[in-house]
Amino acid sequence: MFRDSYAETSAQRVSMTEGENSSNTAQTQDQEGFVSSYLLYLLAAASEAASSQFHQKVRACGLRVPEWRVIACLHDQDGEMITRLAEFALIEQSRLTRIIDQMHARGLLVRKPDTADKRRVRVYLTGRGKKLAKQLVADAKQHESALLSTLEKANGGDIKKSLRTLLDSLS
Repeated sequence: MFRDSYAETSAQRVSMTEGENSSNTAQTQDQEGFVSSYLLYLLAAASEAASSQFHQKVRACGLRVPEWRVIACLHDQDGEMITRLAEFALIEQSRLTRIIDQMHARGLLVRKPDTADKRRVRVYLTGRGKKLAKQLVADAKQHESALLSTLEKANGGDIKKSLRTLLDSLS
């Protein structure tokens, strides 16, 4: 709620300064609030805006966003253990277990015991899950390409490398 109202205020502030001369623009930047220029806010707001566009496609395919994350992760590494899948999908393990149960009931994935250690369980996409993953991953790549093309003038190609470096330094 705070982010939405703040974003509206920021957007109004930006639209009011459009067309003004550069000294007024510089003055507006000096008066810019903390949140609107804070790295974590910018990362979260950009992620929210970009994700909401793609998540419409996800929902149109009958999936919820956490289910899409699971399918995308299994597309990359089918047969992952639940603990690793929770880490990659950014979902708490107990919540992920319920999501996997629901996806299993819908025929999107199956659980199988690990061949080396029967106490461990691995999760695999079914044929139906693989087909859906292939379609959505292709859509996600197109969406990503469109997003990156808007950043070309600002070295958009470097953004993924910079974010990976940031993630690595925080791990």
